[in-house]
Amino acid sequence: MNIEIVEMSPRDGLQNEKAVLSTEDKVELVGRAVRAGAKRIEVTSFVNPARVPQLADADALMAALPRHDGVRYAGLVINERGLDRALEGKVDEVDVVVVATDTFCGRNQGMTTEQACETAARLVAAARQAGKFTTVTIGASFGCPFEGEVSLDRLGEVLRRVHATGADEIALADTIGVAVPTDVTERLTSARDIVGGDTPLRLHLHDTRNTAVANAVAAVHSGVTVLDASIGGAGGCPFAPAATGNVATEDLAYLFARMGHATGIDLAETISAAVWLEERLGKELPSALARAGAFPA
Repeated sequence: MNIEIVEMSPRDGLQNEKAVLSTEDKVELVGRAVRAGAKRIEVTSFVNPARVPQLADADALMAALPRHDGVRYAGLVINERGLDRALEGKVDEVDVVVVATDTFCGRNQGMTTEQACETAARLVAAARQAGKFTTVTIGASFGCPFEGEVSLDRLGEVLRRVHATGADEIALADTIGVAVPTDVTERLTSARDIVGGDTPLRLHLHDTRNTAVANAVAAVHSGVTVLDASIGGAGGCPFAPAATGNVATEDLAYLFARMGHATGIDLAETISAAVWLEERLGKELPSALARAGAFPA
């Protein structure tokens, strides 16, 4: 089985870090991801720079990024102004966010979940009209830092609204890293019952509680073959308390290679990129492979 890893380090990996990388360093990070074999890279978010200053250079970054055959750049948007900027920057994919709980959605994008679903429908329609591949990511699909447990009924309600947008892909996000494998299996089964077989599902995992690798295996066993990850395990949400990074790209690449699944990710290149990113951020990242290395060496 082929597993596709969507590289999140330039966006989710940087948005919650104290260190602000230069545009040149972000171009280098994307380049390193490309050299490591990434074909889909979420490079930035087109949001208010005052809200996420780490990504204030989104427009300049898009203008500076070299294009590569077979590599698609995605941008995250939450409103019409963000979509306009993303289209002006010639993104290949548009990722729209809806958070499953009203409190977190209000903190994240200043609206209720219902309003976010209505906004997502407009954004998806406009992006598809512009010829862009669209993903709607449902944040806090497994739990909320403010409201606690997110019921299957609540997630199902949001999923139905999101599916109705006509997005090309739907991602379930464990934004604060609370899921365990049984949650993944249960929610992906429920999601597939709701959206059917025509809309691919994707999983966005954070490793806050050291369960993301196990959750990735559960997702693959449930038929999901597109997973988000971040070089070095960098990342986190600035609007969620104690949020930590995505599962590390190199950790997933090692895992699936040993399981006999192809990812197209070069492990040595990715580990090298993780070490480079640690130097730029001035901190040790959670990556296990950056510490232990591959096996056999």
